[in-house]
Amino acid sequence: MAALDILNRIEKDRAFSSVLLPQAESNLSPADRGFCHELVLGVLRRKMHLDAIIKTFVGERKLDIAVRNALRMGAYQIKWLDRVPTYSAIDESVTLVRVARKTSAKGFVNAVLRRISTSDALLEFTDEVDKISIEASHPRWLIEEWISDFGPSDAAKIAAANNEIPKVAFREVGSGNVDLSAYTKSEFVNGAYIAQSSDKDLRDMADAGQIYFQDEASQLVASAAARDPKGRFLDVCAAPGGKTTLVAKAYSGSDAALIVAGDLHESRINLLRSTFERQRVDSVNVVRYDAEKSLPFADESFDTVLVDAPCSGTGTIRHNPEIRYFLEPGDFAKLAKKQLEILRNASNLVRRGGRLIYSTCSIQLEENEAVCEQFLVSATSFDQERPDVPETIMTNAGFARTFPHRDGTDGFFIAEFRRRV
Repeated sequence: MAALDILNRIEKDRAFSSVLLPQAESNLSPADRGFCHELVLGVLRRKMHLDAIIKTFVGERKLDIAVRNALRMGAYQIKWLDRVPTYSAIDESVTLVRVARKTSAKGFVNAVLRRISTSDALLEFTDEVDKISIEASHPRWLIEEWISDFGPSDAAKIAAANNEIPKVAFREVGSGNVDLSAYTKSEFVNGAYIAQSSDKDLRDMADAGQIYFQDEASQLVASAAARDPKGRFLDVCAAPGGKTTLVAKAYSGSDAALIVAGDLHESRINLLRSTFERQRVDSVNVVRYDAEKSLPFADESFDTVLVDAPCSGTGTIRHNPEIRYFLEPGDFAKLAKKQLEILRNASNLVRRGGRLIYSTCSIQLEENEAVCEQFLVSATSFDQERPDVPETIMTNAGFARTFPHRDGTDGFFIAEFRRRV
């Protein structure tokens, strides 16, 4: 029932699985917790494909959200989870609609899922883009954006990679007394480790504050920002704080260092403080502000400024599959305008000879290269520099990019600028 409740809330309230799953799973047994996680994310990753299958058996019939999600859950188990017996998947879905007080739909759900289990849905596509869109469950307009930016082959690979279960990336927090020999060291960033899945040992270490789950690409941004750990550092859009704490660790040996982190909303400020507390980081000064309007610091007062800008999150769809359904075609332009304004405001705070790092967890050209190009037109005192990252992820234009289909990480973008002396 927990999985159905989560899927219903995502559908009705545009809520996020990354928030709802931990809340629900805290009340479940370890076995149920894992199954709930797999079922919710699996349905979200395959939602458009599942709906296309269901439609072949129900036509244009209008379905209640709870009934549709029960059908999606049953169809997902039948088509993608070999270890779940078909009769169990059907019976559970029928039980769910009854518990959800949709008793009149019990027979309908039972009949539809039985037909799905015994017949192949013959899906028809208008063209190759439609086929990619439906089978990989990404809105057509988004696939078309990626085709325009990266070509049809990479667009298809990106969409396919977004539906793969990502490996678990994490880093050690604290004293260094944890045995991590069973896990693989990252090839991208020092101090990062990779596990095939989140096991009990990892969850226990995370609960004890010994490790912190953070994608390799996210760690790479913080590592690049902290390559010269001295002087004054500002993380402009800092919540939830994972990058800030990694930077603070690099700066910990400098008595003269000053680290400031800020964000817009009180909830995000509270999230920052919670992250710092869990990781036992007490060296960061927290400030609340609206970075689109102004920043409450004197010009040229920081040696390094990091702008990990609010973005569409298209690089994190592996971990947050519902993002693809929440986005609208005009969002990238709106976000780019906001990102450019924040970057320009932040640039005023960089001292002469200091560094400005711009990053997003988006793969869109509009939010990344285009923003940087516009910034450089007006920021005549800044020069572009090469970020401190592996050569394999550098672009011909001097920026850094990771992709889920190529690098096995989330899709991040990193640019670096230096103010002339």
